[in-house]
Amino acid sequence: MTLPRHLLRFRSPFLKTRWSIASRSMRVAYQHTSATCVPATNNKHISTSTTTSSNPPMSFPCVDKLASRTVELDDNGPEPSYDRVVTGYETFKYPKPFLLDHGGILPKVDIAYETWGKLNAKRDNAILIHTGLSASSHAKSHAKNTKPGWWEEFIGPGRYLDTNKFFVICTNVIGGCYGSTGPSSIDPADGERYATRFPIITVFDMVRAQFLLLDNMGIEKLHASVGSSMGGMQSMAAASLFPDRVKRLISISACARSHPYSIALRHTQRQVLMADPNWNKGFYYDGVPPHVGMKLSREIATISYRSGPEWELRFGRKRAQENQTPALCPDFLIETYLDHQGERFCLQYDANSLLYISKAMDIFDMSKSATDILKEQRRRNLPKIENILNEKQTFAEVVGDQSALEMHATSAPTSGSHNNDKKRPTLTTLSETDPAVQDLIDGVKNIKMPTLILGAQSDILFPVWQQKEIAECLRVAGNKRVTYYELDGMFGHDTFLIDRVSVGGAIKGHLELLD
Repeated sequence: MTLPRHLLRFRSPFLKTRWSIASRSMRVAYQHTSATCVPATNNKHISTSTTTSSNPPMSFPCVDKLASRTVELDDNGPEPSYDRVVTGYETFKYPKPFLLDHGGILPKVDIAYETWGKLNAKRDNAILIHTGLSASSHAKSHAKNTKPGWWEEFIGPGRYLDTNKFFVICTNVIGGCYGSTGPSSIDPADGERYATRFPIITVFDMVRAQFLLLDNMGIEKLHASVGSSMGGMQSMAAASLFPDRVKRLISISACARSHPYSIALRHTQRQVLMADPNWNKGFYYDGVPPHVGMKLSREIATISYRSGPEWELRFGRKRAQENQTPALCPDFLIETYLDHQGERFCLQYDANSLLYISKAMDIFDMSKSATDILKEQRRRNLPKIENILNEKQTFAEVVGDQSALEMHATSAPTSGSHNNDKKRPTLTTLSETDPAVQDLIDGVKNIKMPTLILGAQSDILFPVWQQKEIAECLRVAGNKRVTYYELDGMFGHDTFLIDRVSVGGAIKGHLELLD
C-alpha cells in the first residue's frame, strides 16, 4: 500500500529540516473534496470513476478526519506542551545525577506532586498514592487546580482517604509528561528534548525518585503506600525497597510480575504507535505529533481496560445509524466509543512517555532472580556516577554505597518475620515446587507489613489470579497480615476508578487498622 505523501516527509531532529510541500498538496486536495468523497490521490489502483466500476467507491470520513487533523497540526506548529494539560502541581527539583537500574543517568530530576490534608507533628500520617500508566499527580481537585482529579471521589475530608486524618501525596512518575522528568523534558547536556535518548526506566526507578521527594519533605515513614494498576506495582516495589519506611501496603488490580498476555497487549500498542511515520523514531517535538498512532494505541488499550459484559449491557450490537448501509469507519456503538476514547487521548499524553512507561510495566518482576540482576547492573554502573562527580564523598552522598534494591538486605527485621516456621501457610492455587513460584516467594520475603490485595473478577489486563499469586506468595514468605478481596463487578480493570463503595471501603478499612 502506498502511504500518502504528507506522511512520508522527512524531518531530521538534528538539522531540524522539515519538508511540507506534500502536506500543502494534501491541503489543496482536501479543500476540493467533500466529506463524503474519496480524497484526491495519485494511486493508480484507486479510481473515483463510476463509469468503469460495478459500484461507486466507498467514502472514508474517519480517514479523511485523521488526514485533516495532520494538516491542521502541521499548520499550527509543534504539539502542545503536555505539562500544561495538568496545572497547579508543585515541583521537587533534585539537582544531582540519578542512576537508573539499566545504567542510564539523568543529570537531574524533577518530580511533580500534589498534596491534600496536613502533615502531623510526628510526620507519620503520610499516604503516598502511586499512579497508573498515564495518570498525572492530579488525583483530587484543590485551590490551585479545581478540575476533578482521577480519584476525585476517593480523597477528601471524611472520605476513603480521609484528609482530616492523613496527608495524601500523589506524584507524576519519572518518564511521564505532566511535570516530572521524562522524554519530553529538556536534556541539560545540550538544551534539546531527550526524545528517545531518554534512558530505559523501571518501576523501581520511579519509586526511588518518589522517596527522594519524601526525604525532602522530612517523611521518614509512610502510613501507607497505595496504588492501582501500575500504581499497585509501585506500591509493592516501595514496600520491598524500603520495608522500614512503609507501614501499610495496598495493591489494587496489579501484579508481582507482568504476564505474557499483558505484555502482548502493550507491545501491540507500542508497535502501532511507532508505525506512525510522524513518530520519527521519537523525534517529533518540532513538528506533527504521532496522533494517529496514539489514537489507535489508546483504542487497543481501552479494550483491555473494560469488560465484555459491561459493553454488552451498554452497547450490545447497536449501530450509530441503524438505517444506513454498514460502513468500514466506526459504525457500531462500541466502535464509536473506542473511536471517541482514542480521539480524546491522542494529544493529551506524550507518545514517548507511553512507550517508556508501558515498557517499564512489561519488565516489572518482583522475583528474586530478576531483582538480583538489577542489583548487579547497578553495582557495575555505579562508577558512571563516580566519574561525573569525581569525588568519592559526593558520590556516596548522591547514590549511596548500595543500590535501592539492596537496602532491604541491611534493614532490621520487621515484626512478623519468621525463621524456619514449620506452621507457615501453604499455597492453595500455586505450586511451591515450581521454581518460578519459589523465585517470587523469595523476592517478596521482606514485605512483612499489613497488606491489602484487591482484584476484580472481570479484569482481563491484570486477572485476579495475579492478585491471588501476590497474596499467597506473601503469606508463604512469612507475612501474617495479608488481606485479599476479590470484587465481582463488571467494570474490568477500571473497577478501581469506578467502584467507589467496594474499592474505597476496603482501602478505608485497611488504612484504619489498629497497629
